[in-house]
Amino acid sequence: QVQLVESGGGLVQAGGSLRLSCAASGGTFSRYGMGWFRQAPGKERELVGAISWSGGSTYYSDSVKDRFTISRDNAKNTGYLQMNSLQPEDTAVYYCAATNKFLATVSHEYNYWGQGTQVTVSS
Repeated sequence: QVQLVESGGGLVQAGGSLRLSCAASGGTFSRYGMGWFRQAPGKERELVGAISWSGGSTYYSDSVKDRFTISRDNAKNTGYLQMNSLQPEDTAVYYCAATNKFLATVSHEYNYWGQGTQVTVSS
């Protein structure tokens, strides 16, 4: 059983940056693909991006491509989401998730979820 805890959310002005962290425990982190999702009020949860077991492969949604970067440090059992050039439409609760698959781009393929961290971008 893998436990995931996100941190690093907060309030930032448009154009600013934040780095989210996802600390994993209870499993061999390097054996799991990892994803970041977000859910804004009144909207469905959407995939932000995903990263493979070793970090060699990544996937980004079109809405965040070239602004957000996913990475991981398997030695620290931690994943990261670096968010640059943040816009008000990026406001959401951000979740990290782990999958038994090499890399997954749909939510139902993820087995473990964190509780989320709020990101608010003011205009």
